Amino acid sequence: MEKIPVAVQMYTLRDAADRDFVGTLKRVAALGYAGVELAGYGGLSASDLKALLADLGLGIAGAHTGLDIAETEVDALIDFHLELGNKYLVAPYMSAPDADGWRKIGQRLNVVGAKCRAYGLQVCYHNHAHEFESYDGETGLQLLFANSDAANVQAELDLYWVTKGGQDPVQMIKKYSGRLPLLHCKDQAPDGSFAEVGNGTLDWPAIFSAAPDAGVQWYIVEQDSCPGDCFDSVETSIRNLRKFGVV
Repeated sequence: MEKIPVAVQMYTLRDAADRDFVGTLKRVAALGYAGVELAGYGGLSASDLKALLADLGLGIAGAHTGLDIAETEVDALIDFHLELGNKYLVAPYMSAPDADGWRKIGQRLNVVGAKCRAYGLQVCYHNHAHEFESYDGETGLQLLFANSDAANVQAELDLYWVTKGGQDPVQMIKKYSGRLPLLHCKDQAPDGSFAEVGNGTLDWPAIFSAAPDAGVQWYIVEQDSCPGDCFDSVETSIRNLRKFGVV
């Protein structure tokens, strides 16, 4: 079976990227990552960014973009990402006060997702922990996905936040099998803080055993905050992934 490629979410390297976007991408490539998930474009046009990533041998695992932007600027967003060559548009955070609010978020995502899918783009939703709050037996995440077509809205499961929300990562991977192209690989330290992949408490062998059968297309390393230099953290993560045989 062909290995699933590993990207890094550029939010992890946001401070370095703000200082030197191109230099940061060069360092990501040098560490051996297969691609990046974008959280901004460094002020570059789609064509220039596409050329830069191609020169560095980096694929595009996706890009985070706010749902409000996707709703109000959908045509420009589609044009940009078609030119860039990116397939996955990810809504990184939403919240709702009640069950009906989550249903409406699912419906809103579905509208955007249907329009994007007509052009070959896939909308996904990235979870945090609050989506696992239960409303009469159904979580916010369940309600969101139940109120959107699986073809229009897929999942980018963040395994740290899945764990923080009291859920089992392997069971969640299996639950959303076939609707899960993107998997955020983020570990949790014993004290509940963020950790490099393989340096925390998550059962990575079990996770990497379940992911291929669920249809995962990209593993994406993300660390919301790092204890020291962010490049040290992403280097530790990919080194540990090599030990797991993922890279």
